[in-house]
Amino acid sequence: MGLTVTQVAASMASCGTPVDPELVLAWERGSHVPSDQHLFALADVLWCDTVTLMGTGPRTLVEFRLARRLGVEGLAHRLGMEPSEYRAAESARQWHGDARQTRVLVEALGLSLRKLTGIVGRDGELEDHLRSAIAGRWKAHVDPVVEIVAVDATSVGDALRTMHGEFSEFSERYMGNLVARNDDSRLKEIAAERAAYLRRLADRFWELIGEEDGASPYLGTDG
Repeated sequence: MGLTVTQVAASMASCGTPVDPELVLAWERGSHVPSDQHLFALADVLWCDTVTLMGTGPRTLVEFRLARRLGVEGLAHRLGMEPSEYRAAESARQWHGDARQTRVLVEALGLSLRKLTGIVGRDGELEDHLRSAIAGRWKAHVDPVVEIVAVDATSVGDALRTMHGEFSEFSERYMGNLVARNDDSRLKEIAAERAAYLRRLADRFWELIGEEDGASPYLGTDG
């Protein structure tokens, strides 16, 4: 835009966020990182969004919050949490909020439950439970999955029961063809279908939960 660091600093000050030109230069050199408010004001001055300034698509809770131009205090207030508590969640890249807080967070950051599960690093844990549920006693995995994805137990139970039944069909078909002494090509076909089902296990779970429509069936209701 042809601006000097002094002009950028002056423009930020006119936006209500005073800053020393030397600090602007430090941002450019990469030796310092702007605060949340500095980042938001800088985006206004340079006529761009915060994601452009970050130089990458959002991947963490912090980055998704900054992409939506939300401060910690404001978001924590909406969540009904202390700012220090929410900041700790961002630092640890973990989320253990209750159902209402999860709904507020997902809506505020423009996420889906599935995306949130991945951002906080629990997608692998979820898949482990799904694999165990479809191969064994699925009811034992309802509560752990509910805790991970913040979806009501009825919806989770219905999804796990359906997936358990679908997976069991592979074994039944395989054994049926084995007893009938059908050729190996048919057995290999069933085995390939089973492997493909396992590869998209998480996809199938979220489809059954309803996330393919962009809707998120949260635990509980308000009012």
